Amino acid sequence: MAASAPHSTGQSTQRQVPPAPSAFLGPESLLLKDLNSALLTESPEISYLPQPFFSHLDSGIKFNLEMLMDILRDSRHESWVLAAYPDPKTSRPLIGAGFSLDVRKTEHPQRDPLNPHTFIEPSSAELWQAAGLSSERLQMILDEFERNLNTWQERNFRRRIRTHQLSPQLTDEEATELLQISAVQAVHNARAYCREFDRLTASQQMALSQLVFQMGVNLEEFTQFLAAINDPIYDDSAQVASNPGSETEHWRAVQRTLIHSDWARRYCIRAAAVIAMFDPDYDADPAKAERLVSAEIRPLVVHHRNKLRATSARRGNKLSPVRKNG
Repeated sequence: MAASAPHSTGQSTQRQVPPAPSAFLGPESLLLKDLNSALLTESPEISYLPQPFFSHLDSGIKFNLEMLMDILRDSRHESWVLAAYPDPKTSRPLIGAGFSLDVRKTEHPQRDPLNPHTFIEPSSAELWQAAGLSSERLQMILDEFERNLNTWQERNFRRRIRTHQLSPQLTDEEATELLQISAVQAVHNARAYCREFDRLTASQQMALSQLVFQMGVNLEEFTQFLAAINDPIYDDSAQVASNPGSETEHWRAVQRTLIHSDWARRYCIRAAAVIAMFDPDYDADPAKAERLVSAEIRPLVVHHRNKLRATSARRGNKLSPVRKNG
């Protein structure tokens, strides 16, 4: 999701898989509708016309965009729901692979004087129209979402997602168009967060792009992570070359800033998959890298009031009165 926090289980549907490209394409500009034929290991320079808020994805992108999209559609990440559903944290409407339906255009200044790349934070409506969908249809989906949320309440809404009772409001192809353009936005902003984005491995670029997709502007709050990934010592290529172990330690430090975050503790499975990709040796053994990260994450334990009371009653203890906020 482009500008909101993270996500739910979703409704699985059968997706159409685009045909594999028959040949590598040159750097000529491509329209968004042609992206399916341009899923290369290294993406060509792409210009999405007539969307002026998108700059080019250049040859510094080392991963396959379709692979990123498949990860985001996976149930461990954003899932795939073809009707508007409530964000588990904010209750605001999402659709597809966590596409936010009511985000306003945001001013996001570049605060790093050493990073020349800028952020793009268009509104949901702008992204929606850039994907070729009408604003009237967006409003209809938003209106229906509000009616459903008021009628069902959030708990019953989620049950309907799990039991596949929601009627699709988008086709699979339309939701894929939204995911494509949102993924491109995430990659663009990932470069604005990381000065040395072009030097990252393919898996590291993909991991950072996933974080941006999920967190949106909230990634600004991960100050320790951003400071670590932009560590000026790592920028010194000569020093890294003279001490190969320093690169490994650098990325371990980057991983630790995320491992100890509330985000990782709350979304353990998803976080482990993303954090593991920052390991410079990830491609040699992805499963091992993920196991190492999983072993360090301490899940956030939420104690429910009734469960605590039941446990206390069995032990013959009394609980102090619970004070309500406000």
